[in-house]
Amino acid sequence: MATVKLFNHHFRTQFLLLLIIEIGVLFYSAFLGQYFRFGEIIWQPTDEDLVNFPLRAGAFAFVILMSMVAMGQYQTPPLQGKFLLPGILTRVLISMILGGLGLFVLYYLIPELLLGRGLLAYSLICAFVGVVLTRLVFYHTVDTRLLRRKILILGTGKVVEGMFDGVHPTRALTPPNASYSIHGFVAFANEDPIVPEQFIVKPGNSLADYCQAYDIEEIVLAISDRRKKLPVDDLLNCKLSNVNVIDLVSFWERELGMVRIDMLNPSWMIFTDGCKRGGFDQFIRRLFDFAASSLILAMMFPILILTALAIFIESGFKGPIFYSQERVGLNGKTFKLLKFRSMITNAEKDGAQWAAANDTRITAVGKFIRKTRIDELPQIINIFKGDMSIVGPRPERPEFVEKLDKSIPFFSTRHRVKPGLAGWAQLKYPYGASEDDAYNKLQYDLYYVKNHSFLMDLFVLLQTVEVILLGKGAR
Repeated sequence: MATVKLFNHHFRTQFLLLLIIEIGVLFYSAFLGQYFRFGEIIWQPTDEDLVNFPLRAGAFAFVILMSMVAMGQYQTPPLQGKFLLPGILTRVLISMILGGLGLFVLYYLIPELLLGRGLLAYSLICAFVGVVLTRLVFYHTVDTRLLRRKILILGTGKVVEGMFDGVHPTRALTPPNASYSIHGFVAFANEDPIVPEQFIVKPGNSLADYCQAYDIEEIVLAISDRRKKLPVDDLLNCKLSNVNVIDLVSFWERELGMVRIDMLNPSWMIFTDGCKRGGFDQFIRRLFDFAASSLILAMMFPILILTALAIFIESGFKGPIFYSQERVGLNGKTFKLLKFRSMITNAEKDGAQWAAANDTRITAVGKFIRKTRIDELPQIINIFKGDMSIVGPRPERPEFVEKLDKSIPFFSTRHRVKPGLAGWAQLKYPYGASEDDAYNKLQYDLYYVKNHSFLMDLFVLLQTVEVILLGKGAR
């Protein structure tokens, strides 16, 4: 079982296993820190500062774990070979620093969970060493290939392009970090194959018997023209033999967290699971938006003041600090989006245009606040008003929406949820500044529209920390 579906989102089994192990490592790091601090592990402490120590150790483990999730530690395998140790050390160290800052905030809000400064320092050191060693052992001993789902692909035409890193006799059939292993391809009549002959298999008279003989766990339907005759009886026998059968759109959705527009048809969106929005869900979402935006505003208020002052000084104590722009929101209704001004005044005197790489209209202060996403912070006001949500697809300008709606199928579907300050597409795809970018980002937006939940929103928010710290996708 290569992936596990939780709360409408697929998680790699490899990372879930690592996460479970590291929960224990982080929890007992606090006890080990106690040993180095006091010379013994005090299971039933009488010191007031150590009462309910397991609860404090749990809080310590939870915050550090969340910081590791925020840094994408359970998303992508680290670089292998000589780059494995430096990669692990760097990302774990950043996670520990981020977690330490989070613990200071937690201890300020809930003093009862406080670990003394000396004990906290020892616990962080133990956690750092423990996680690094755990990951080195895990990536050297756990054969992730055993966790891969073995699949057979029905189809050899153009739609299988992109299933792996280029179909070529000298290249590996399966990508190195994939959660699946491709056994082979089955050709159909009247197809123009792009798959080399040595990758094509012939199941014979019984597809179900072939799958059992070669331990095939899943069949992926990759046929561009469904009007061609499908081996329905064979597929049904496979299904009854516990071999999963999945279409290519659902396969990409599970593996890459995206909905492939070029393979999508309305019936798939209609009959697939997801896209359900209840009244209680909307209430919880609005409550969360209000609480989260209030917290962000309180924490970022000094930064907001300093940013406004920097923009005002750079403009020669004149010119607007904020930039208001019309955007398309829920159900296609427009609203005024508020941002810090990051470009020169009258930057769009010649009409609306995409931001380009090294755009000369961007000011010196603007370049920094774009890189760190500080320019987006005034949108908290839009969230207070209910025009936006904390998490959702980025709102586009009406001029672009009108054009994109005509050229990109299903583009208007992204307006079925509120636009957001952070989003799934921002995590998975770089800054969008062209029609091609809008097309690619829409594939991730459709995944969010179909699968989003409260817990997925929390996950997106955590991962956005990595985007901000590492400056991913900024322009």
